[in-house]
Amino acid sequence: MVKFINIIKNSPLFSGISENEVEVMLPCLSAVTKSYEKGETVFHIGDTVSSVGIVLCGSVNIEKDDFWGKHSILSHTGIGGIFGETYACVKTQPLNVNVIAAQDTEILFLDIQKVMTTCNSACKFHARLIQNMLLVLAQRNLTLKDKLEHMSQRTTREKLMSYLSEQMQKNQSPVFVIPFNRQQLSDYLSVDRSAMSAELCKLRDEGILKFSKNKFELL
Repeated sequence: MVKFINIIKNSPLFSGISENEVEVMLPCLSAVTKSYEKGETVFHIGDTVSSVGIVLCGSVNIEKDDFWGKHSILSHTGIGGIFGETYACVKTQPLNVNVIAAQDTEILFLDIQKVMTTCNSACKFHARLIQNMLLVLAQRNLTLKDKLEHMSQRTTREKLMSYLSEQMQKNQSPVFVIPFNRQQLSDYLSVDRSAMSAELCKLRDEGILKFSKNKFELL
C-alpha cells in the first residue's frame, strides 16, 4: 500500500490531505488492497457493498447486461478514480451493475461507514475527507449527465461527436486517448459496432477527425 501512497493522496477522496495524514488515516478506514486479473469481476450484480474502491493501478469498467443479453458499459474508472461510493452509501440497495477489471488491476477498499463518520480521535482532517466524498458523489452525477447527453443524440454520428467533443474538452486538447477499444466504445454508446466503425471512417474521410486505435485528433 505504501508504494501507492502518492496515487492515494492525489485521488479526489484525499484532495487537500497531506501524505502523512493519509498514512495515519488508512488504518482508521480499514483500508485493504486486492488484486484482480483482466476480465475478473470486482463486484457482481446483486451484491450489497459497504466499501468504496480506489483504483491504484489498471482500470475498471462499470457494465450491465439486460434480460435479453444486451451488453453496455456505463462508465470507466482509471488510476486514482473512485467507484462503488453510491451503493456503499445506500447499503441496503443491491448492485444492478457489474464492476469488471478492464486490465490487471489493484484496488484499495475503504469502509464507507468509517469514511463518512469521524473516528474516536476526531482527526482534524476527517472533516475534509467527508467533504471530498460529497464532491465525489456530485461529480458522479455530472458524469452520468454527460453520458445521458451522448445517449440522447439521435444518430450514431451524433453520439460519436458528442462523446469525442466531451473527451477533447476534458483533456483540453484536440489530440487525446480514450479509455475504450472499439467494442467497448460501441457498448458505452449503445450503438452497433460495425455501424460505428463505418461512421468513424466517414468522419475521417470528411476531414473531421483522425484516429489510430484509441487515439483521436479532432480537426
